[in-house]
Amino acid sequence: MYVVTVTFEPHAGQMEAFLPHMLENARRSLEDEPGCHRFDVCLSEDRNSVFLYELYTDLAAFMAHVETAHFKSFDVAVADLVRHKTVRVYELITN
Repeated sequence: MYVVTVTFEPHAGQMEAFLPHMLENARRSLEDEPGCHRFDVCLSEDRNSVFLYELYTDLAAFMAHVETAHFKSFDVAVADLVRHKTVRVYELITN
């Protein structure tokens, strides 16, 4: 499995505008993408950052995700709301 984590830090005062876009992207990813198995949206305790944990079948499934209309729409909608974004990728290791 292919794991993607993303941390978003919206500009001050933009979290309320950012979250609906983020939650809609997560919902659509889970509903519309067979290769997306998990898409957790986590809000930091101080409400200044959002952490995503995404689980895909493989790299191809993730690449399909970033080509979807809903992802592209999300990306454009939040571009001016976010001051920093960190993306990391992992391989899920199971016993």
